[in-house]
Amino acid sequence: MHVPAWVWAATLAAILAMLAVDMLANRGASEATTRQALLWSAVWVALGTGFGTVVWAAWGAQRAGEYFGGYLLEKSLSVDNILVFALIFSSFAVPRAYQRRVLFLGVLGALVMRAAMIAAGAALLRRFEWVLYIFGAFLLLTT
Repeated sequence: MHVPAWVWAATLAAILAMLAVDMLANRGASEATTRQALLWSAVWVALGTGFGTVVWAAWGAQRAGEYFGGYLLEKSLSVDNILVFALIFSSFAVPRAYQRRVLFLGVLGALVMRAAMIAAGAALLRRFEWVLYIFGAFLLLTT
């Protein structure tokens, strides 16, 4: 499937805009209320669902199904991260007022690291195709 470069650029710009909105809307040291958390969760889920609808309209039901499958998988995997965050915050005694900022910076760092690893892996595979077998063996050993 070919996706035009402008679509990738627009997607990246939208992601950066969402990060900026999240950072600006939640700046300052304050503890989030349950109402705020539910509202922001609804906003992000609506945006993710809206993106899936755009994928459906532009590339059809199969691609949209692939997107929504990945989206639901990521959402379900993110639930177990809540326990990890709670453990980290309690063991490092992060004050509740700063937990949102620390979490944001952690997510931002994870996004940057994930992008770097994907780019490095793609470059490695482009240069040395046989590395794919090593990656496959690693996945088999770690599952």
